[in-house]
Amino acid sequence: MPSTKNDLTCVSKINTTNATRNFTISLRNHIVSGLMELQDTVFLFTTLILLTKSVLFLGLVNNENATRFNLLKAFHSFSSSPPMVVYIAFIVIILSFAFIFQGRTRFWFLVSCNTLLSALLVADLMYYRGFNSFITPYLLSQTTNLDNLFSSVVSMLRPVDLIFFVDLLVLVGIGLKFKSIYTKAQRKTYTLFLLLAFSVSYIYYQHVQLDLNEKSDGMLFRVAWCPNETMSNLSPLGYHSYDIYNFYKDNKDNKMTPGENQEINNWFGQNQEKLPANDYKGIFKGQNLIMIQVESLENFVLKQKVNGQEVTPNLNKLLANSIYFSNFYEQVYNGTSSDADLMTNTSIYPIRMGATFFRFPNNIYNSLPKLLRGMGYSTLAIHPDKGSYWNWMPALTSIGFEKTMDETHFNTDEKIGLGISDGSYFKQIAPIIASEKQPFYNFMVTLTSHSPFELPDQYRKLVLSEDLNITKLGGYFQSINYTDEQIGNFLGTLDKSGVLDNTVVVIYGDHTGVHKYYNDEVKEVQPQENWWLDDSKRIPLIIYHKGMNGREVAITGGQIDTMPTVAYLMGINEASYKNTVFGRNLLNTNKDFAVLANKQYVGEAANNEELENKIKGIDLADLIIRKNYYKEAGYK
Repeated sequence: MPSTKNDLTCVSKINTTNATRNFTISLRNHIVSGLMELQDTVFLFTTLILLTKSVLFLGLVNNENATRFNLLKAFHSFSSSPPMVVYIAFIVIILSFAFIFQGRTRFWFLVSCNTLLSALLVADLMYYRGFNSFITPYLLSQTTNLDNLFSSVVSMLRPVDLIFFVDLLVLVGIGLKFKSIYTKAQRKTYTLFLLLAFSVSYIYYQHVQLDLNEKSDGMLFRVAWCPNETMSNLSPLGYHSYDIYNFYKDNKDNKMTPGENQEINNWFGQNQEKLPANDYKGIFKGQNLIMIQVESLENFVLKQKVNGQEVTPNLNKLLANSIYFSNFYEQVYNGTSSDADLMTNTSIYPIRMGATFFRFPNNIYNSLPKLLRGMGYSTLAIHPDKGSYWNWMPALTSIGFEKTMDETHFNTDEKIGLGISDGSYFKQIAPIIASEKQPFYNFMVTLTSHSPFELPDQYRKLVLSEDLNITKLGGYFQSINYTDEQIGNFLGTLDKSGVLDNTVVVIYGDHTGVHKYYNDEVKEVQPQENWWLDDSKRIPLIIYHKGMNGREVAITGGQIDTMPTVAYLMGINEASYKNTVFGRNLLNTNKDFAVLANKQYVGEAANNEELENKIKGIDLADLIIRKNYYKEAGYK
């Protein structure tokens, strides 16, 4: 009897196990059957999730720091109606090609599209946080920058970006778990054509309605004017589609029309002030010129102390013998540092799409090095990185520098971040300058204070609290302080050699730094000082000469004003450049303004007509560069 009871128990357990297994199998079969019956569920889901991601993306980029979502700002600049249909239409154009596939290939095609488009959105977010613009086909020609900029690019990632990939984990899990999903999916060519026909027709209708209608402002396709508005109106997919169209259209060989020539000539004529000369004219004529473009140097650190320590003690000391422009604004665009090279030496705004040095490295300009060469100067451009970085070497050669030196000309005994450390760099440059034939113009760029501001511990001289020291702001203070020290040592060496007695030194930032890339983090640093919250886009412009009485100039200006201002001091004949520069002489002007890269007008204008005229200069500069105007005008 006991034996029989045990047997019955075993049989009961076996039956229970079988029942559980049968239930599990049945449930799984029902799920697979349901998925197979709704073969287009993943198509609908992918469409809706990409629509959701697009809205999330816009809620981020239209917010102040692109790290927190704001639903209202996601819809703040729509011009199309209803806007979501445009978004869906562009998404469907891509996804509709899933119907040319059959079986599980269709499922994985949709997952792949979702993955690629999600990666595009995150890449746009990263680029936007750093450059206030979106990635473009022109970046494909800038792959030589990737090895230098990798750490900076990665630092643009934020935790919120992971949201764009959460759904993909679920979809991939479903695809791997349920092997039978979509196995019976048939090719549906007619569905493909219907979806394409609807989507393309709707987008074309919107284009005609908003862009070709004479009563319209034409805001749907306004890529160059305001990328955020175009992104909002067209959706991320639509924006990039139109950007690719512009890429191929702009790469055609276009000649300047008579009307365009006249428009440019009129603008230059209208923007000349024709003021009498003052005491600054030619005060440095015949002297050497050294231009130092300091990586990420912002104006807010000058004359400031952190924990009782000056952030820039050497620059502060130079101000006693300098003309210091304290309301001087960055105007760089997609080319960032290379745009600073361009504007400083040519006084022309950079192009509106892509980087000028990559797209048009062989263009002709009426430049500062060319004008000084005409006065007997030798000219040299020096970078502590490779010549292909931002394509600066061929571009600066075309701009007019007789010689260029990249990292291959130096002993790379110490590298920090993107290139040779500022300490090693300046030590090696000093003897080169001391042996140069005078007069000379040397244009040089620093690198160590580049983001993400990870200066080695042995060079962190500022005593900061641990909480501040580990932040990007603390790293920025340390990096700028290090570069400031190296500049001081460099000028001290030149002073001992006697070169500084007959040399003008111009120092400025290529663009803002910690606020440009990490403003969201700066705001979170506690305890907080008001002075380091200054995100005004200002960089310092310092024109130093040994023994000169210092003066602070509060006039509002920007990077395109550097060349005409320096040219005035160096005694260059104004007639030789007045019809080619977009900037003005900040030491002899009645105008108080700067136009930023996003076409924001900073300063005062007599009326709206004058304001619009100044802003128009950005578009005319773009036209001039794209059509190589100066070459056509006879400059060599």
